[in-house]
Amino acid sequence: MPVPDIVLYTRAGCHLCEEAKEVLLRHGIVPHEIDIDREPALVEQYGECVPVVVIEGKERFRGHVDERLLRRMMIR
Repeated sequence: MPVPDIVLYTRAGCHLCEEAKEVLLRHGIVPHEIDIDREPALVEQYGECVPVVVIEGKERFRGHVDERLLRRMMIR
């Protein structure tokens, strides 16, 4: 089964971002991390609403990663 393209939009010092990354790693997912503070357009798009997890181009989680939903999505 191919590994899905997963992006974690984050920022330095964000404890929720660290928690989201830990959840993804626990499920064997190594996301491509993007610090939104490095790109003004991303700061405008997401503001304080990080972390954001995008899977295969679709925003799936914002602020919290639901592990049950994540598992269901990974089974497909």
